[in-house]
Amino acid sequence: MLQLNKIHHVAIICSDYEKSKQFYTEILGLKIIREVYREERQSYKLDLALNNNYCIELFSFPNPPARVSRPEACGLRHLAFAVTNLDDTITFLNTKKINSEPIRIDEFTNKRFTFICDPDELSIEFYEL
Repeated sequence: MLQLNKIHHVAIICSDYEKSKQFYTEILGLKIIREVYREERQSYKLDLALNNNYCIELFSFPNPPARVSRPEACGLRHLAFAVTNLDDTITFLNTKKINSEPIRIDEFTNKRFTFICDPDELSIEFYEL
């Protein structure tokens, strides 16, 4: 039987590297582990951590194709972060001029959550614990 331990990371390709780097580090607060420029690919690779746990690879490539990215689109649904207080999270995001969708209630857990979009319209969920 296959034995999986945990999700290692999520890879994200962005269209504007500096804008996405600023969003994930300065707004969401992820910490940079490593940043490299791969000349042969004309590509940046930024390794990011949350609470000292490696979680996101942010890539840039020349002219990446657009992808449909809404919570209900086929494919990867969204990236989700657990938060302690959803109201505080939304208030903080609003100070950064980032609007969230109306709060939803998980019908199975009765927990509250909302969505925002990153600079490339990737859906990001904040789920209140």
